[in-house]
Amino acid sequence: MLKQIKGLHHVTLLASSARENNAFFTNVLGLRRVKKTVNFDAPDVYHLYYGDGAGTPGSVMTYFPFPNAARGQLGTGEVGTTAFTIPVGSAGAWEERLATFDVKSTRDTRFGEVRVLFEGPDGEHLALVEKDDDREPWTGNGIGEEMAIRGFHSVDMRLRDAGASSELLKFMGYETVDTKDNVTRFHVPGGNEANVIDIETLPQVGHGRQSAGSVHHVAFAVENRARQLEVREALMDTGYQVTPVIDRDYFWAIYFRTPGGVLFEVATNEPGFDRDEDMAHLGEALKLPSQHAHLRAELEKYLEPIE
Repeated sequence: MLKQIKGLHHVTLLASSARENNAFFTNVLGLRRVKKTVNFDAPDVYHLYYGDGAGTPGSVMTYFPFPNAARGQLGTGEVGTTAFTIPVGSAGAWEERLATFDVKSTRDTRFGEVRVLFEGPDGEHLALVEKDDDREPWTGNGIGEEMAIRGFHSVDMRLRDAGASSELLKFMGYETVDTKDNVTRFHVPGGNEANVIDIETLPQVGHGRQSAGSVHHVAFAVENRARQLEVREALMDTGYQVTPVIDRDYFWAIYFRTPGGVLFEVATNEPGFDRDEDMAHLGEALKLPSQHAHLRAELEKYLEPIE
């Protein structure tokens, strides 16, 4: 069993409009945009990162906004809900805030925790979970500390058969916490606060169709490149097809497909989002991977302007 994985690092989704996406996550949810860059494989598409003040692993939601992309169809073989933690007692304040932006929400309880459920601009399923969480929030977008998002709580994997993916999570260091109805909760001890994975078993539901609003992949955090290589070797020894290490500028990444169909990434906590920007100005300038630097003039004309 692996001990290197410390919880979630980031979650990456697809979107249909950079401007709407940016407005929702900064203005409505109050997160900080910590990086404005482009997709390594499609430089005419933004890669936007939102999180706490520093873009701490375990707090960062990222998006590839493909202009005018059709909306995805939620099903199995993917992540259905991405959840953030909020202070205990702040669910009501969040319901009121979401309503002021014409965002409909509902409330439920899962494993004893209060959740506010709502959708993002492309129909992505999001949740705010009341939980004691000592992480420092970003309060620079008009939301006070008493209700500000702390970071990720969990992701909810929707699978037709949970067996093999459950065994994978256990191999990755997660422990089973509880099962209620068709949902099993896993938790990785000794990690960051983004340490929960829920598996929802839906044997009668067809596979999802990924597009705008879909989760593209889920990334797990390791401390550094040495720990990442240990994880890669262990996964390959177990029979998983794992990519070589890829430099993503702000972290190094490896990828593999889970038995249930969800794409997993293992990302390093180093070097961080301040490697090419001062911490006080994260996410302000368009930053380009070195291989796309020569395209700057063209991209600045083409990419949709965002505040």
